[in-house]
Amino acid sequence: MLRKIRVLVVDDSVVVRRLVSDVLSADPTIEVVGTAANGKVALAKIDQVNPDLITLDVEMPVMDGLETLRELRKDHPRLPVVMFSTLTERGASATLDALELGASDYVTKPANVGSVQASMEAVREQLVPRIRGLCRHVVRPAAGVVAPAGPPARPVVPSALGRPSRVDVVAIGASTGGPDALSTVLAALPGDLPVPVVIVQHMPPVFTRQFADRLDSKVALQVAEAAPGMPVVPGRAVVAPGDFHLRFRTAATGQVVSALDQGTPENYCRPAVDVMMRSVVDTWRGNVLAVVLTGMGSDGARGCAEVVAAGGSVLVQDEASSVVWGMPGAVVAAGLSPSVLPLQQVGPAIVERVRAGRGVSLSPREVSFS
Repeated sequence: MLRKIRVLVVDDSVVVRRLVSDVLSADPTIEVVGTAANGKVALAKIDQVNPDLITLDVEMPVMDGLETLRELRKDHPRLPVVMFSTLTERGASATLDALELGASDYVTKPANVGSVQASMEAVREQLVPRIRGLCRHVVRPAAGVVAPAGPPARPVVPSALGRPSRVDVVAIGASTGGPDALSTVLAALPGDLPVPVVIVQHMPPVFTRQFADRLDSKVALQVAEAAPGMPVVPGRAVVAPGDFHLRFRTAATGQVVSALDQGTPENYCRPAVDVMMRSVVDTWRGNVLAVVLTGMGSDGARGCAEVVAAGGSVLVQDEASSVVWGMPGAVVAAGLSPSVLPLQQVGPAIVERVRAGRGVSLSPREVSFS
């Protein structure tokens, strides 16, 4: 049998601790090895219970989630941490702070769901897949048990940059680990990039606007949350708003603008990367550079297949630098022959593809990641 994933639940609410513990304990792959009412207690328990992952409330007395995360990362820089946040302006801001401090991912606390059972289901749908995705590396056979051999893994070798096809838009998809990855990639792009950048980062409402505003304050490109009819222009990156698919249309003036809708979720996501990629192909045909960064699931793989079929090209983040290699791994598994690159090389590769495909002189920004 496989070893269970060991989870430490940290929340000042007795009700939430019980609810989360009950949800996780009901899953055969997860074991709740401890609970704590604040960060100070949690830090003292880590060496005692040896968790594989911690769920951490943002707002707590004595020591809140952000202070706890700062201390935690001093001694446990790689221990996965999932933040519990409220779906509010304050909660979004604190959660984005936590992601910058090294949190692995976040879930939003259920609100106005009507019953304890509905609350438990909401937590189960959000939290359990994240725990499994972040802890795939720790689920291994118990001592003395030999796991059955699977098919050999196909080696992934970074491909050459390929033919210099024209690039008129860069389309990026990301999920778990994406905020940090996007910050790194966009920081390497010059403010005068001669093509627009369009982005789907799996995030709820409120979060996406604050995330876009933070990026705008840090990178040379202009970054904004997409709005209906917003022009999609060179030197600007637009981020799909939470709970809306991002598509594009050509206005009467000939200008490409954003179009938003609340169509059926795809890959359990809205916004979905696949939806955006299809619209990018409809609008820019094969003059597309698709980029898929760290994230759970397979959202983006089918969209990238359409990009390749139209004559565009694909870059994906490599497994070693991804928080979760679900989305980029799915693109590789689909046989789309993407360029598989470490995160730090993705931004410069985008600049090189745009330069080669448009015959312009561009250089990646000199950025310090220390």
